[in-house]
Amino acid sequence: MQTRLHPTPAAEGLGSEFSGSLLRSALIQLRVIHALVLREVITRYGRHNIGFAWLFLEPMLFTCGIATLWTMAKMTHGSSLPIVAFALTGYSSILLWRNCSNRCVKAIEPNLCLMFHRNVTALDVLLGRVVLEVIGASVSLTVLSLVFISLGWMAPPSNILIALQGWVMLAWFALSLSLLIGALSERSELVDRVWHIFTYLLFPLSGAAFLVEWLPSAAQKALLWLPMFHGVEMLRSGFFGGLIHPHYDAGYFAVANLSLMFLGLAATRQIRQHVQPE
Repeated sequence: MQTRLHPTPAAEGLGSEFSGSLLRSALIQLRVIHALVLREVITRYGRHNIGFAWLFLEPMLFTCGIATLWTMAKMTHGSSLPIVAFALTGYSSILLWRNCSNRCVKAIEPNLCLMFHRNVTALDVLLGRVVLEVIGASVSLTVLSLVFISLGWMAPPSNILIALQGWVMLAWFALSLSLLIGALSERSELVDRVWHIFTYLLFPLSGAAFLVEWLPSAAQKALLWLPMFHGVEMLRSGFFGGLIHPHYDAGYFAVANLSLMFLGLAATRQIRQHVQPE
């Protein structure tokens, strides 16, 4: 004879109360991040002229400038790939993680006055900046892709799902990296000085100007330890399809992102002891 255990009314009430409290907390944090994003837009771009449109125009102008220079210089990189699409996928990827991490350096200090509010945390400040940069880079990539495709300068993505997966994982990498760098920069001014230099050194090693396939096998193995390479290769695989032989490991990229996010969240939690609201 089997005895079925049914939850008591008290247990059911406790579970529903917990889920309701969790939902309310999530909604509050979403509103906090939304408010921080709006505040950041107004603080950075103001209310005059084209205002927040610079959020999209800055990465668009940079990418268009690089594509124009490559086209005028007839830089084909020894391949038959369309140079406009190659520049678009490469430099949009760089701008995504580079702008996010740079904006999070020393981002908490100018927002200390907001820490008086119980619902505003250091994590919210960093998330607000990352969300803003991801939106800007995503809109730039989307708009430029549609414009270049309509002008006949590049073909539509061969596999939009793979391209989207690569972009989402790059955004995840940008978020994880930004949390870690943003938190560490509040602990030491050395991070602020060194990180900007480090991003310039990573610029030629990010995979924006070449494919992994073009490198010697030893260089391929070494550079594929850098997580962003897998995202760029995945994005280009979605755009170019069979025209290239991509080298990426989505599993490794996910583990690297998860590890970076864990370190970033842990570092962000620790800076509560070092940051005091003014």
